[in-house]
Amino acid sequence: MKSLSRATDKAEILRRLSAVRPDSSRRWGRMSAHQMICHLNDSFLAVTGGKAVSIASGPFRRTVLKWVALYLPVPWPQDVPTMPEIDQTRGGTKPVEFASDLKQLQALVEVVTTQKGCFDGYQHPYFGPMSERAWMRWAYLHMDHHLRQFGS
Repeated sequence: MKSLSRATDKAEILRRLSAVRPDSSRRWGRMSAHQMICHLNDSFLAVTGGKAVSIASGPFRRTVLKWVALYLPVPWPQDVPTMPEIDQTRGGTKPVEFASDLKQLQALVEVVTTQKGCFDGYQHPYFGPMSERAWMRWAYLHMDHHLRQFGS
């Protein structure tokens, strides 16, 4: 299973990320490529304590949905609504300058993959508390989902 904890998977994600351009066309959804970069930034900040986000977890989401999302070998569904705090058309960070927003995302990927315990004490808005292994799996899958959204 791919995970940001594996160097080869991290390198793959960073390579694909570097192929995204401000004018990259989306295959689904409403976000622009730049909004997607900001959404990923906000997502990492939210799950590492850098951005407040509401919790919408429950027993089904913390068990069944988490297992399906993290371990069932199928792509994540398209057009699933996200939390308002990380939705760039609602309360998420507005895009400013593509290169600097992209650089911030690359730096956040570096932080979450090199600083052990950066997820400690934080919970996923839907899936609740997770192990370091599950966080790394989620991080890969979330980035993969949005990179596929822009053909990368």
